[in-house]
Formats: sequence, C-alpha cells, structure tokens
Amino acid sequence: MSHIEEVRLMKKRARAFFKRAADSLNDGDYDVASFLAEQAVQLALKSLILEKLGDYPRTRSLRRLANLLSKFAEHKNLVEYLEGNWRELRLMEDAYTASRYLLREYDRQEAEALIRLARGILERGGIL
Repeated sequence: MSHIEEVRLMKKRARAFFKRAADSLNDGDYDVASFLAEQAVQLALKSLILEKLGDYPRTRSLRRLANLLSKFAEHKNLVEYLEGNWRELRLMEDAYTASRYLLREYDRQEAEALIRLARGILERGGIL
C-alpha cells in the first residue's frame, strides 16, 4: 500500500472513530467515547505527518505528534489550536491508557470536552 493510500485510510478511520465517539457519548458510555476521541485524533495527526513526510513516528503521544506537526507551516492553525488546548490534549492522552487499563471513569463533561477537542483537531486538519 502506498503512503498516499495509507493516508486516505487513516483519515477515513479517524472520521469513523470520531463518529463512534459521538455515538458513545450519546449512549452515555463516556469511557468509550473518550477512548475513541483519542484514537480519532491519534490517527488524524499521524495521517497529516505521513502525508508530509511519507512516514510517521510509532508513538501514542499526541503531544509528541503535535510537536512534530508544528514544523509544517501549512498546519499553523491546527498547531495553534493544539497549543491553546494543551491541558485537554493531555487529558486525551491519558484517556488512551486509563480507559483500557485503569479503574478510572470519565464523566459526561470530560467526554464532551474530548469530543469537542477531537472535532476541532479533525476540522482544522481538513479531515472532517
């Protein structure tokens, strides 16, 4: 699979994860909504890096991905959004681990914040 096809697939999956996150929020499943929002953002950021570099780092750190993305002028608006939402981005990073491995529950307010963040990232990245 070429990296162009991989970018297309990653963006498609990012949109699908985002949609399922919103569905889970509406169903009251806040842990799953938070996890899926993180997955959508992780794929979105990786797809944008892959599109530019032809590869992406094998990391789950959204902040590391955001720092790498900051090197590309065409993503200035997205990077500024990420920097302005650093605290929520950190909460989103935690959602990956906590929703899978820890006895931590997310509430509606947290899940809504993470889905808003995901929407903002995917929109600014041209994925939604």
